[in-house]
Amino acid sequence: MQKIETAESIEQGSGNIFADLGFVDAEERSFKAFLGMQISSIIDSRCLNQTQAAQLLGITQPKVSKIKHGKLDAFSVEKLMHFLMKLNRNIEIRILDNASSNTPAHIKLMANDAEAVIAA
Repeated sequence: MQKIETAESIEQGSGNIFADLGFVDAEERSFKAFLGMQISSIIDSRCLNQTQAAQLLGITQPKVSKIKHGKLDAFSVEKLMHFLMKLNRNIEIRILDNASSNTPAHIKLMANDAEAVIAA
């Protein structure tokens, strides 16, 4: 069998898949995705089924299913943060001066071992 080599162009992503796909609200989508993944991870780590999670979060089971499947359009960032607080997570927002940095202003999200930078 003869190996055929092809020249493929590989383009490095921006770090935000939603921006790379051309979504105008890429930063918000990325923010929501990060929060949704954290909520889903906490639900899984507590071995909660969707009905139990719904009761704890004060929403319906189908809404928990949407979060678990990354369908977050119906949820605001604020609502997702509220769910994290119901899951006993603290949320800290710090606003820092970026004047001395050569990097563009950004939003940095951190949760335990996970981290995401959302460029503005």
